[in-house]
Amino acid sequence: MSGAVTRIRVLVVDDSAFMRKVVREILEVDNRIEVVGAARNGRDGLQLFQKFRPDVVTMDVEMPVMTGIEALREIRKIDNQAMVVMISAVTSKGAKATMEALDAGAFDYVTKPSGSISLDIKKVAGEIIDKVIFAHQARLRHVTTAPVPDTEARHIRMPSKRMTGNKLLAIGSSTGGPRALRSVISALPGDLPVPVLIVQHMPAGFTKSLADRLNLESELTVSEAQGGEALKPGHVLVAPGNFHMTLETTGKVLLTQDPPVNGLRPTVDHLLFSASTVYSNRLLTVILTGMGKDGCAGVGKVKAKGGRCIAESESTALIYGMPKAVVDAGYADRVEPLDKIPQAIVDEISTS
Repeated sequence: MSGAVTRIRVLVVDDSAFMRKVVREILEVDNRIEVVGAARNGRDGLQLFQKFRPDVVTMDVEMPVMTGIEALREIRKIDNQAMVVMISAVTSKGAKATMEALDAGAFDYVTKPSGSISLDIKKVAGEIIDKVIFAHQARLRHVTTAPVPDTEARHIRMPSKRMTGNKLLAIGSSTGGPRALRSVISALPGDLPVPVLIVQHMPAGFTKSLADRLNLESELTVSEAQGGEALKPGHVLVAPGNFHMTLETTGKVLLTQDPPVNGLRPTVDHLLFSASTVYSNRLLTVILTGMGKDGCAGVGKVKAKGGRCIAESESTALIYGMPKAVVDAGYADRVEPLDKIPQAIVDEISTS
């Protein structure tokens, strides 16, 4: 006889009794998950975390007594491998708080569709279950969600003799992406001689907070794309949530609301399909952590035009989905751990 399947033990923390009930019901539909407790605020959540030592915590951001971010920081002092999935409102305040939570070591987040207590939370039931399961898998793989260290020593420098031709760097990421992007972008030199385009799967509003955070921590100039921009060396544009970002034949940025692909808008594929046409063999792509296969087809187009690709290695990718798809397809020219990717980018750009 086979042994009993060990279920993922989850603690639910939310100040709304209704939300605690709904999230519990959503999770317990999946027989791989067991909800071991529920708490009404961060302080109670911290106490129950110490009592139950769950595999994963779902944590509301805004709560009385102790906020979700405060509780997250305390939980990580107890267990620096703790996996916490934040439940966030789709507001500018919620977006800013979510970026702060990710910086503090949260695994990922789920946004409430209406930004309020309602049955609409059931619309993201599958996302909640998926992220709890992926968080547990990351914990088992011992992949850290520790904050990226702040140190000037991390900055990579361009070599004195370098290629100055017209190249483009395009980066794609999803789950775990904000932390990975922070690690990469903050380490790149301010005199990077190429423009950078980023597609990160995030809702509208959240990408603005991401761009602002990256801009504060980088020698590069980072902003959310508005559409119509001409690409400039040393400037980074982040695709806004709910818009596909592509390049016109003139090289200017075009934002569209073409239909989502597999529920995603923006997609990495949309960017790479157009960028490969405009930049051909002068395009360098980087595929970071993320669920699914977005970017794989696009990288295939890039490779067909003679471009290059760096994929994040399984050892550091919070979710080894998007990079794995590229590696398995044979499209990755280099497979590097996250801390080696900035130098790999500089090396590739500096090669004529």
